[in-house]
Amino acid sequence: MRHNFFRYTRAMLRVGEVERGIARTIFAGKLHVFDEVGSTNTLALEAAAEGAAEGTVFVADQQLAGRGRGGHSWHSEPGEALLFSMVLRPQWKLASHAWLGLMAALAVHSGVGEVTGITADLRWPNDLLIGTRKFCGILTEMRTDSSRTTAVVIGIGINVNQQRFPEELEGIATSLAIAGGKRLLREVLLAAVLRAYDEEYKALQEAAGDGGPHLFARLEAISTWIRGKRVQVPEEGGYTGVTAGLDAWGFLRVETESGVRTVRSGGVRAIE
Repeated sequence: MRHNFFRYTRAMLRVGEVERGIARTIFAGKLHVFDEVGSTNTLALEAAAEGAAEGTVFVADQQLAGRGRGGHSWHSEPGEALLFSMVLRPQWKLASHAWLGLMAALAVHSGVGEVTGITADLRWPNDLLIGTRKFCGILTEMRTDSSRTTAVVIGIGINVNQQRFPEELEGIATSLAIAGGKRLLREVLLAAVLRAYDEEYKALQEAAGDGGPHLFARLEAISTWIRGKRVQVPEEGGYTGVTAGLDAWGFLRVETESGVRTVRSGGVRAIE
């Protein structure tokens, strides 16, 4: 489907308020807001193929086919969540692209803290939790041409004002409104997250994609999962161990009985 990057805005999300909050960032003037889409990541990947500029952001009040990491679906209620995807065009080597998703976790953590005062926990690599319940998921996808990456799309879904969830999610999902006891203005939170990501991305550009020196300690500071957590890892037939920090490219290291292993795909789950 060709969209030609047109805007479709609704009063439910005040675009002008967001634009004022992201002036002087790479996202300024590049918001495209829809009432309903299949998936903002799909929309962003299509737009990237058509030449969308770096910093283009697609926002939806509802996704009909939202997806998370590993092919999982993402539940959303109309107008209650923040659902958006960003187009990036990094020029550094492919191996450094793992930092882009981790920086999104830092940006959400920062934005949520600024707007609500809530301290989130990062479950490596792409889930943010309040206590043991998930309120945010991040999905990183790439568009490639021959042997090079032409664009990276970062999709973020944040449960903002939901008051209830389907039965199968009741014990594992939450929202910022449930945790904080009040409804939030989504545009204020969106602007805060985009500002934070802009700062992270510019710093990574200055480091030529080498995220380690300035991201290791900060990621560990916002996560109880990156070091010292006993976890189950589903990949490579499944194994258990204790998390032992990140490697040079942002992948999780796990100390097992047979030595240290690196988690390359998927996530981890806690062993109680």
